[in-house]
Amino acid sequence: MCSIFHFTSTVNGAGKVEKMRLQNILMQLRKCCNHPYLFDGAEPGPPYTTDEHLVYNCGKLTILDKLLPKLREQGSRVLIFSQMTRMLDILEDYCLWRQYKYCRLDGQTPHEDRNRQIEEYNMEGSEKFVFMLSTRAGGLGINLTSADVVIIYDSDWNPQMDLQAMDRAHRIGQTKQVRVFRLITDNTVEEKIVERAEVKLRLDKLVIQSGRLVDTKNQLNKDEMLNMIRHGANHVFSSKDSEITDEDIDTILAKGEVKTEELKQKLESLGESSLRAFSMDTPGATTDSVYQFEGEDYREKQKVIPIGSWIEPPKRERKANYAVDAYFREALRVSEPKAPKVQAPRPPKQPIVQDFQFFPPRLFELLDQEIYHYRKTLGYKVPRNPELGPDAAKIQREEQRKIDDAEALTEEEIQEKEQLLTQGFTNWTKRDFNQFIKANEKYGRDDIENIAKDVEGKTPEEVMEYSAVFWERCHELQDIDRIMGQIERGEAKIQRRASIKKALDAKMARYRAPFHQLRILYGTNKGKNYVEEEDRFLVCMLHKLGFDKENVYEELRAAVHAAPQFRFDWFLKSRTAVELQRRCNTLITLIERENQELEEKERAEKKKKSGNANQNTPGGNATGKGTNAGKRKADGALDSAQKHKKKKK
Repeated sequence: MCSIFHFTSTVNGAGKVEKMRLQNILMQLRKCCNHPYLFDGAEPGPPYTTDEHLVYNCGKLTILDKLLPKLREQGSRVLIFSQMTRMLDILEDYCLWRQYKYCRLDGQTPHEDRNRQIEEYNMEGSEKFVFMLSTRAGGLGINLTSADVVIIYDSDWNPQMDLQAMDRAHRIGQTKQVRVFRLITDNTVEEKIVERAEVKLRLDKLVIQSGRLVDTKNQLNKDEMLNMIRHGANHVFSSKDSEITDEDIDTILAKGEVKTEELKQKLESLGESSLRAFSMDTPGATTDSVYQFEGEDYREKQKVIPIGSWIEPPKRERKANYAVDAYFREALRVSEPKAPKVQAPRPPKQPIVQDFQFFPPRLFELLDQEIYHYRKTLGYKVPRNPELGPDAAKIQREEQRKIDDAEALTEEEIQEKEQLLTQGFTNWTKRDFNQFIKANEKYGRDDIENIAKDVEGKTPEEVMEYSAVFWERCHELQDIDRIMGQIERGEAKIQRRASIKKALDAKMARYRAPFHQLRILYGTNKGKNYVEEEDRFLVCMLHKLGFDKENVYEELRAAVHAAPQFRFDWFLKSRTAVELQRRCNTLITLIERENQELEEKERAEKKKKSGNANQNTPGGNATGKGTNAGKRKADGALDSAQKHKKKKK
């Protein structure tokens, strides 16, 4: 029902086919079954359009296009699972074209967007009809009980992954019967994938869950891969017309039920030995030998595949010398060694001046003048390179002009230079500077007291003096962008810690006895591992120990071990400090969201009260009654009109 991926090859006489190439071919065949637009260049365009060609070029999407309207009429809501995120992109275009409201979740979805979409989908009266997910993305927090239809667009090698995907709708709170549809393209590699998954499930039931162990490796070998790739090849090469039909969806579903029943009966007929070998091609019990089939003995000969019905996977040919080709000869051509770059001469015994020592700018002018005059005495000429462009040539000419016009330093300028060399931070080394930058990143630029403690060998007065000059002249440093980025990232972390501490303080202030009364608004993100008593203890103890303290999670772990109420709680006591930190971060996010909702509610109430107060003030109501001042103004206008009338008479 889908476009088929064609490839050419050469026959591998030795029969040694690399496993990696076969896995790649299997993946290409799976992409053929999902949608031909997964291959670059298959989609017509540019310009690229989203219309009916998205559907009629793919058999699975044709079935889906017939199934979704019927499910929508029945009032159902749908989950669609796929292995490939690019397939989810195509399904997004399809939903936009059909105007289906949808949500999407995969491994790249941020945590906040994931929670928001789950809440929107589970909201009562939600307009979201489709929720598309990648099969292996998710976790314990995904609860989609508002859906009652699960569509497995393509099956996973591991059947447990598909079962876990179905369980997204089979959560506690599901009130409807959940139906599962699995889309499988006929006569393709997908049939073999589903068969192998069913064999794994049956083997798990017969052997593993019975208490016996299995030594059979679950990984595919080369022969099994070849059999899967060859499956349906004769049918594909013999078919010429499209097999996408216009049958009614009920007829298609009926055929799927028949196929499922056939697969079930075939599995029932297999014994444990066949399941251990992960093969559904084992002959029946009536056959005398596994090499006997339809009266022919295959023990000593290999089955010959008719010419034209199958092409062996390609063998990669390696060339001993790539230089025989003109392209590689040009690419690998060794150029002549470049001449070493000549450094411009500098005067001997010149003082070493670092930019972080912040010498006066006048010193650099005198040092440059000394360097230029020294080059002039040597007759140094700036090398010209016309390939660098006009801007570089202009810079080179300016450099040469400075050398030609340079004069020797006078006695006064030499004394001035010696005096300026003492005015910088000469006792500050590169190590001191790095310690100063790291301390600014750790404590923030305003906490001079703690910064001075981290700079070894410097007094607080020296650090304060250096800090004032640094923030005034930091633009003179060569790598100032990197340094400022490092400091700003540290300050952002400090600000984040302060906001978390503020959120915890606000949460604790609402309870008289937080260790007993504190409640956490989980929403749909409670999870299954931690209970509320454990979360309450973690939050309260984290606030008590101090969130911004170093090694706080190690202390929190020790407090958990020492707490008498958790002496038999193996789960919580076995958590590492990193796992406790991860759980605390989740709880802090919930607390911040709760605080934000309370603040918005308070602002709304204040706004409502202020609006009512404005309506109740004199002259501010809607009855049209004026204030006393307005009344006096009207009376004065009436008196002036009467006086004017008498005067006129």
